[in-house]
Amino acid sequence: MNQVFPLSIAQVSDMHLFADENAQLLGVPTNMSFQATVEQLKKLRSELDLLLLTGDVSGDGSLESYDMVQNLLRPLKIPTYWLPGNHDRAIAMEQVLNLRLVSRRKSFERGGWHFILLDSTLPGCVHGHLSAKTLHWLDFQLSMGGNKPTLLALHHPPFKIDSKWLDSSTLQNSQDLFTIIDRYPQVKLVLFGHIHQEFHRQRHSVDYLGTPSTCIQFAPLSSNFSLDQKSPGFRLLNLYPNGTWESSVERVPFSYTLDLAATGY
Repeated sequence: MNQVFPLSIAQVSDMHLFADENAQLLGVPTNMSFQATVEQLKKLRSELDLLLLTGDVSGDGSLESYDMVQNLLRPLKIPTYWLPGNHDRAIAMEQVLNLRLVSRRKSFERGGWHFILLDSTLPGCVHGHLSAKTLHWLDFQLSMGGNKPTLLALHHPPFKIDSKWLDSSTLQNSQDLFTIIDRYPQVKLVLFGHIHQEFHRQRHSVDYLGTPSTCIQFAPLSSNFSLDQKSPGFRLLNLYPNGTWESSVERVPFSYTLDLAATGY
């Protein structure tokens, strides 16, 4: 009997890097916390088949911040795919994040799985929205993908997460997304970032997973803006060709002092 090996991926999200390497976000030097994340990924390098960056790669949308990401990831030598978040500038991402093993493709197949990456950003807005064009493209991709188990990814969560201040910035037209997903039983997983915390909910046999940020963490179930003391993190997933999967969140050893006086984000 042949042993079946899974496709191993790391979902890395919400790095919030800046053109200024020393810039901090609410007390966290985001460049340093991302470097610590990369060091953790290096230890897993032989096990990982690809990296998936699920938005807010940059905190200021600068070309320099995307150059920084690409340079820090290069030593890993792991194929990397990305999608934009509300703090990103998609034009700059397209311009920079497309060299060597970093790809701007948004639909691809690996390890028997079909991956579809969606842009849920709306210029000038913190909340998410999937355009009619994006939804039509998703429907087309799913209709052409056959029965391969499928993973979708976007930046904004399609659920409220019982955190009042964050729930105003989730995906605003989630039902449009669900309507399409419900037509395609091959969709197994939906990944997202934005909420800077671990999250898992199942809907109609599809699992929806949120991942921590590589910098600041938001406190779960908070009515008002609130930070969590947990360490930065990322998500690991093993995807099997039969559509089953395993996942865990990996925390990154990184010490910092939060700016707990901050009241806005």
